[in-house]
Amino acid sequence: MKLWAGRFSKEVDKKTNDFNSSISFDSRMYKEDIEGSIAHATMLGECGIIDKSEADLICNGLKQVLDDLNNGKLAIDMNSEDIHTFIEGELTARLGDTGKRLHTARSRNDQVAVDLRLNLRKELKELKLLVKELITVICNQAEKYCDAVMPGYTHLQRAQPITFGHHIMAYSEMLLRDLGRLDDTYKRMNEMPLGCGALATTTYPIDRTITGRLLEFDRIASNSLDGVSDRDYCIELANALSLIMVHLSRFSEEIIMWCSWEFKFVELDDAFSTGSSIMPQKKNPDIAELVRGKSGRVFGDLMTLLTVMKGIPLAYNKDMQEDKEAIFDAVDTVKMCLTTFTPMIETMKVIPENMRNAAAKGFINATDCADYLVKKGLPFRDAYKATGTLVALCIKKGLTLETLPIEEYKAVCEIFDEGVYDAISLEKCVEDRAVYGGPSKKNVLSQVERVRNYIK
Repeated sequence: MKLWAGRFSKEVDKKTNDFNSSISFDSRMYKEDIEGSIAHATMLGECGIIDKSEADLICNGLKQVLDDLNNGKLAIDMNSEDIHTFIEGELTARLGDTGKRLHTARSRNDQVAVDLRLNLRKELKELKLLVKELITVICNQAEKYCDAVMPGYTHLQRAQPITFGHHIMAYSEMLLRDLGRLDDTYKRMNEMPLGCGALATTTYPIDRTITGRLLEFDRIASNSLDGVSDRDYCIELANALSLIMVHLSRFSEEIIMWCSWEFKFVELDDAFSTGSSIMPQKKNPDIAELVRGKSGRVFGDLMTLLTVMKGIPLAYNKDMQEDKEAIFDAVDTVKMCLTTFTPMIETMKVIPENMRNAAAKGFINATDCADYLVKKGLPFRDAYKATGTLVALCIKKGLTLETLPIEEYKAVCEIFDEGVYDAISLEKCVEDRAVYGGPSKKNVLSQVERVRNYIK
């Protein structure tokens, strides 16, 4: 039985019914639908709109439906139009006319709006916990390898010496911003639309503050048209999730490179790698590659939501049914990626000696060599040119700045002395970068402490 059947003289075509139905994806909101309905029925009873005893019967009946769904005694009928229709129908089957009173002073428009906010509010809290778990793992790895020298890169070319701890803590900063975006989304999401009705509230003397308090919303939607048609919070959440995936994808790209024999900076645990069906030597970083690939899926969900909402006049339109599949997919994908990515980072083996060897061969201490001359009074541009000449000489002779004889240094610039070898020591180059935000061991450990305190 359709909730809107009274207006129509014939049954809806089956294909039309299947096309119109949303039960296949909105059934995941059954808990929230019952939660919102209990609050609504409670309010109806307190306001005297329905008899208090009937309100109590409705609430108890809804709780029994919830228990039966949770323990498997009751299965959701996937032939129902949506989860709201199924639950109201089940309640009416149990309570008769009393169950029919539940929908007094309510529309499916404000009902689905409150269900979705309640559902995403819970999902957002879970997402925050997952992001915090990843940040914690990053902090642990950074602390462990706070002095493991590696080359820092620009343009994927070795640039300056940093440490592995410093490098991965950059991702903690990205993820902290992600937490901030999730918090901001939550603040705007936590507004209650229940009571907005179909679009123009109701003539019944309802008290929206009661339902707002029972459902723990920060405030009540102040315009009924906006209350039932707002999906900004879905778009904001999808945007925040897209940025999380951008960061996971960037991190995945580095993991994939670092696992290759060309780098061999890390090795993934066997539990987070796969092999080849034909090449027995292969150990593939498939988890990182899948995370990188699934970012496009979440970006697509964001674009779906933007496209759905861009041309919709006030108030509710059926187009908005498309919001749930997109935002649910984005949420599920990010949760799945985080729950797999975090233990992968936690269990990966870091190989500091390979990082140190790569750093030694990349002339990444050339800037420090030039700075050595500047500190002795040579203008920077002259120091830059002299150092560039030395790098070219090293390449020609198959040497590094550390192994180039002092005579060769002096032949290029007589200011050089034996002190240059201490100045270009990779460890010293890193430790001398003690400016706030730099890669020195003290800075890395300080950043780890700050981030840990923040996420607590």
